[in-house]
Amino acid sequence: MTAALHPPSSAPIPKPLAVPAHTPAHERPIVEAKGLWSVFGKGSEAFAVHQDLEFTVQRGEMLSLVGGSGTGKTVLLRQILGLARPTRGSVTVLGRPASEMGREGAASRVGMLFQHGALFSAFNVLDNVAFALREQGTLPEELVRSAALVKLQMVGLKPEHATRMPADLSGGMVKRVALARALIMDPPLLLLDEPTAGLDPSSSDDFCALVRELRSALGLTVIMVTHDLDTLFALSTRVAVLADKKVIVTGPPHEVAHFKHPFIEHFFMGERGQRAMAPLQPTAVADAAPATTAAPTPASVPHKDL
Repeated sequence: MTAALHPPSSAPIPKPLAVPAHTPAHERPIVEAKGLWSVFGKGSEAFAVHQDLEFTVQRGEMLSLVGGSGTGKTVLLRQILGLARPTRGSVTVLGRPASEMGREGAASRVGMLFQHGALFSAFNVLDNVAFALREQGTLPEELVRSAALVKLQMVGLKPEHATRMPADLSGGMVKRVALARALIMDPPLLLLDEPTAGLDPSSSDDFCALVRELRSALGLTVIMVTHDLDTLFALSTRVAVLADKKVIVTGPPHEVAHFKHPFIEHFFMGERGQRAMAPLQPTAVADAAPATTAAPTPASVPHKDL
């Protein structure tokens, strides 16, 4: 039983994914996972969360990762950030191994919005936003503060908010400060972990509108983990569903919702899913799709199943 949880030793270990030299840089995936195995525990207690998992994220996409509890959505985010390594397989981010994300300069390539904001409680708003830029030690303090104030303005906060402490902020303001901090180094890739968790419907709608505006203005590529269907339909250009230890299907939300699988039927076609899908019009879906949508992958939704 244990052996089945680990990649067969006789099989060749995949090398880090290399993009062919003739592929134009603007067409290369921003993120690519290939043959991922994520195994936890040892011996008889070992268990696999991912087995031969694969997916890609193209420039400009807003990809949502969804799946039941224990399917390894947050594990994937950690692997993209370079905070965890898969047992086997490769993850490349912006053409480089994700394992390099933990090195100097990583914040200029990937920004991360954690589920509850994860602000430093001992720092005020300005110092939270400026943290990564200040840690670089390459800019005068005046420029660091100016850059942080610009980012606060971008997320809809005013200069007078800069001196507030995290404990004095509403849930929506915490999310905005955390978003400003994630963007302080102008990364092309933004990761969102349950971005609207804990927000009331109005604050959630406002935050989704802000993310859409920033994505358009800054040319961001976004990967999001969410359980909230309203957020998923409001933001996603594509959805990847994690089940059975791999990505079982990818595609536009309205197509994935009709894919035949027990988790998808429960997640999308239950009462909550029906409410979220009700106001969705075909024209709105078409507008949300990026102009450079990737060609269907092996896990993409086959048209005959829709």
